[in-house]
Amino acid sequence: MKIQWFPGHMHKASKEVAEKLPEMDLLIEVLDTRIPFSSENPMIASIRGDKPCLKIFNKSDLADPEITQEWQDYFEKDKEIKTLTISRDEPEKIKQIAHICRKMITRSDARVKEIHAMIVGIPNVGKSTIINTLTGRTIAKTGNEAAVTRQQQRIKIAEDIVLFDTPGMLWGNIENENSGYRLAATGAIKDTAFENDDVAFFLAEHLIEFYPERLVERYQLSHAPQTEIELIESIGRLRGCLRAGGQVELDKACKILINEYRLGVLGEITLETPEVTINEMKKVVYEREKKIADQIATKANRKKRWKKNRK
Repeated sequence: MKIQWFPGHMHKASKEVAEKLPEMDLLIEVLDTRIPFSSENPMIASIRGDKPCLKIFNKSDLADPEITQEWQDYFEKDKEIKTLTISRDEPEKIKQIAHICRKMITRSDARVKEIHAMIVGIPNVGKSTIINTLTGRTIAKTGNEAAVTRQQQRIKIAEDIVLFDTPGMLWGNIENENSGYRLAATGAIKDTAFENDDVAFFLAEHLIEFYPERLVERYQLSHAPQTEIELIESIGRLRGCLRAGGQVELDKACKILINEYRLGVLGEITLETPEVTINEMKKVVYEREKKIADQIATKANRKKRWKKNRK
């Protein structure tokens, strides 16, 4: 699935972040704990270098705790990265962020007396709620819609820490198709940018394989569904999404599955593991290199034909 949603302000924000980041002492990246890899902006990873980075695993109450620990261990293999799991119901834990920043950056590291930290994250990851909790007042606009914050803000979260807030940013080319589905399933992308049935069937496939017992319990099923369509139709019949003649309205049933996953009523569910995403990216790199090789071969053949026709 190709995501066709990249608002102009995101492109502008990406350029501004690239220009401003070298001036920062610390990077704070907010991730969705359900999709730590897919919610990590590859542009940020490519320009961060060895700058200290605090990765905040937000919405941790919605994710599988065992897999969350796998992801924390995976990221912290980089000695310059620290992780923190939080949820919106843990304000005291969120307030630890300032203390962690001080531990990561010594006074000799900071360019001035204040620690300058940039906070980044994809749309709808909860970045604004974190900022409001840190300051104790409503500074950043919050909402369930993707792309609420639209410009950079300079916010003092402590006497010695200045936070540079940025708009939620996606990237123009999501190479890993599965990451696109995961971003859509968690609400990082506006619903108008994708087809509900595509995302719901992707989500259903994952749930059937890894969390079948949650489906049986939530949707009062006699047995674990074997296929995506079986699950979607079961949801439709249970929730009365029926046309005349008893035919299930698939679009309505798909929306129910997506919304209930987002709300967390299906339980603590994670959509990716380090092992899975490493294998997916190997495939992405292979396909990228193959595409380049094919383009080079096509260009060489075109040049050869041109020379032949010139004779």
